[in-house]
Amino acid sequence: MSVVSGISTVVVPESVRFKAACPDCRGRFELAAGALRLAIGASRRTTFYSFTCPECGAAVRKPAGERIIELLTGGGVRTLRLHAGL
Repeated sequence: MSVVSGISTVVVPESVRFKAACPDCRGRFELAAGALRLAIGASRRTTFYSFTCPECGAAVRKPAGERIIELLTGGGVRTLRLHAGL
């Protein structure tokens, strides 16, 4: 791990892949960390990961529990933290 301007970064090998499935076409495949996005919200409803199916092009959004969050962040998936409005 390295720290740049007070932000820690984790160096993840390019070979890290995540298994995923598309609910539309039922395709099963592996995705690189760069193909996934993780959004962490204030509740279970607003915490999810998303990707575009490489087989049918569908936009897929699935809920992310604590274990999924841990795996995706540790694997280098870009994360967006959602903040509740005031």
